[in-house]
Amino acid sequence: MSGDATNERSGRQSEERAQPPAEQARNGARPENMNDGTAAPMLSARDLAVQFTAPGGRVARAVDGVNLDLRPGEILALAGESGCGKTTLARTLLGLERPTAGTVSYGGSALRYSTKALKRYRRAVQLVLQDPTGALNPRHTVYDAVAEGLRIHRVHDNERDRVADALSRAGLRPPEKFFLTYPHELSGGQRQRVVIAGALVLEPQIIIADEPVASLDASVRGEILALIMRLRDELGLAAIVVTHDLGLAWNIADRIAVMYLGRIVEEGPVDRVLTEPRHPYTRALVSVLPNSPVPEPVVLSGEPPDATEVPGGCRFHPRCQVLASGLAEQAGVADACRRTDLPVLSAETRRPPDTAGDPGQSAAGDTGSRVACHYAHATTASPA
Repeated sequence: MSGDATNERSGRQSEERAQPPAEQARNGARPENMNDGTAAPMLSARDLAVQFTAPGGRVARAVDGVNLDLRPGEILALAGESGCGKTTLARTLLGLERPTAGTVSYGGSALRYSTKALKRYRRAVQLVLQDPTGALNPRHTVYDAVAEGLRIHRVHDNERDRVADALSRAGLRPPEKFFLTYPHELSGGQRQRVVIAGALVLEPQIIIADEPVASLDASVRGEILALIMRLRDELGLAAIVVTHDLGLAWNIADRIAVMYLGRIVEEGPVDRVLTEPRHPYTRALVSVLPNSPVPEPVVLSGEPPDATEVPGGCRFHPRCQVLASGLAEQAGVADACRRTDLPVLSAETRRPPDTAGDPGQSAAGDTGSRVACHYAHATTASPA
């Protein structure tokens, strides 16, 4: 990421903060008080763990201690390589997987797993799948695909108007033109908009999107990302976006949580984490981005992580470039890296925005990142 890009993004955010909410809305900006850090979390995870039994009786610790908060109007990116646990975490937040330990809370109340309670919860928290072709029944028209959620939840009033409004908000206009269209008659971007419309039709408070643009052409990805941001601004939706693409996270998210082998290893405002990464794993991911703040690309050694064989000490240490280079030894933490497990990162604690208006504050009122790394703790005065 270049300094010009950072300055441009910061300047845009400063201009939005200087405008009154009505003016911000007219200019397509999000009103400042939508996510000023003082609102209670809509969705929370506390000490969340999910385990699966693998062949041979081994236990896979897919999610191994996660604390997370999502506030109104916020877009949070869950990032990491394949196998890090981000999709399992998203499924657990949706209630599709039951946690082995810990709790998921919505609106301050712990999620209950009865059929009736989950049905009510899933009307408020909707999923947008990665592959729109697989998500849509090829024998259903667009109208039936979008109306399916209404019928499952027995919302019978104004079905046609609700479907038309959802399609229109998803960018398919005029909506009536698409009512009798089948998925194979649409482009990939249009199919993804239909999937998004199917989520919007139930008027959810939160959308969880699993790699929402991974299967789309580059020319269409920007349109879908812009749509998600516009829905956040217009409807006040909060969103969790699961991605392995840090460039996507940079463009769309307010905060980012980087996962490795079932745990969040670094979390904070996306501008801070991606321009000043503190965890060696985050630095490795950021190093391959265009105009990266990390001077040289980092090639990780060793095998990809295996959730059935979580190493002792820091779970990243077998692949850690800082440990391999001797920097951890110089900082006096090499033994800790190999032998001492790091505590699970606690849920974020946000300060109310300063009344004087500190321009360095993020919209969340939190200027720093939190990291689970012995070396980072030893070489910086910033709190974990």
